[in-house]
Amino acid sequence: MTHRIDYAKVSPEGYKAFGGVYAALQKSGLPKELVDLVYLRVSQINGCAYCIDMHSRDLLKGGLAVDKLVLVPVWHEAGAVFSARERAALAWAETVTCVADTGVPDADYQAARTEFSEKELVDLTYAIGLMNAFNRLGVTFRATPAAAVAAAKA
Repeated sequence: MTHRIDYAKVSPEGYKAFGGVYAALQKSGLPKELVDLVYLRVSQINGCAYCIDMHSRDLLKGGLAVDKLVLVPVWHEAGAVFSARERAALAWAETVTCVADTGVPDADYQAARTEFSEKELVDLTYAIGLMNAFNRLGVTFRATPAAAVAAAKA
């Protein structure tokens, strides 16, 4: 994979604007681990190696068990590993990320509303939108995952 453009350096204003959304989300009241799980799932759907690497590392540093981390892609079949709130957030992340295919059906919205207040759901949707934007930058400009950088140095 050849890195194309360092988008944060080439357009620092745009990167800073996304950073403002990220900072607002950190103050939103949503648990960091929940948001990081959503960031990871969105990145998996979009195939962004850079973000998958980063969010996996963030979750592990935050104390998430490896057993839980490896089941994120198949959370539907993971049973009680994920709480009802986490399952609702992951389902919402999938339906919103795949909006062109899902149309975000009323049933998906209602399921999310059973676990999240209006503000929480809007903030969660901002997080999903932000990660989708970052994934598109990462994939388009071939951001290099930390694991690949480390492997190249070895």
